[in-house]
Amino acid sequence: MLGYSYPLLNVFWTLLRFFALVLFIWLFITVVIDVFRSHDLGGWGKAGWLIFFIVLPIIGLLVYLIARGGSMHERQVASLRQQEQEFRSHVQDVTSTSTADELVKLDDLRKRGVITEEEFQAQKVKLLS
Repeated sequence: MLGYSYPLLNVFWTLLRFFALVLFIWLFITVVIDVFRSHDLGGWGKAGWLIFFIVLPIIGLLVYLIARGGSMHERQVASLRQQEQEFRSHVQDVTSTSTADELVKLDDLRKRGVITEEEFQAQKVKLLS
């Protein structure tokens, strides 16, 4: 018979403490990122918040979330919108073709007999307008 020196309740407490630590680290990183993302805080304000987080981490995080939690969400949404806009403009730049490229493709289709001369002229007028 094997005896266990670590009862089941201690396993649950250890897991609870582990997840609380992971949650604290995630929250700490998120709040520090928000401090640096904030445009309404000056350099001294950012330094003050960081010192507050280092000296009194749990109280500092709670005070920050109470004082600036609402605007924290707004800054995150604005940042995500800006990233999405940058992504869309990058995709448009990469995938866009010039009018000359389109005319070359249309001419190739006309030469191979895929489209008629009238269709070619109609598409050419559409592209050039």
